[in-house]
Amino acid sequence: MKVHSTLGNGFQEVIYQRCLEIEFRKQGVGYAREVSMPVHYESFEVGTRRVDFLIEDKIMLEIKAQTELTNIHYAQIINYLEAYGLEVGLLINFKQKSLKFKRFINSNKR
Repeated sequence: MKVHSTLGNGFQEVIYQRCLEIEFRKQGVGYAREVSMPVHYESFEVGTRRVDFLIEDKIMLEIKAQTELTNIHYAQIINYLEAYGLEVGLLINFKQKSLKFKRFINSNKR
C-alpha cells in the first residue's frame, strides 16, 4: 500500500516491482524476485515461468499495472499455484486509482 500511495497509478510494472523490493528489504521480508520455476507435464519439464516475487518460499506475488484485471489474469495465478505446488498467491494491480489486490488459495495444496 505504501508503494501505491507514494507513486500513484501511472507507472510500468517494473517500477512497482523495484519499489516493492526496497520495501521488502526495509521490512526484513524474505523474498526472491523474478524466480524462474519449472513447469511440468506429467513427469516432463516442458518449460519455465517467472513469478514476480516468491515471498518466504510460500507466497507467490504477481504484480500488474493494467487498467482492468480479467479472468485470464486470475487463471494465470491459479495455474501458477498448482504448477509450483504453492498454497497462496497474491495478485496486485497498481494501475487503478485505488490499489486493487486479490488473494488466491490453491485448494489442492491444503
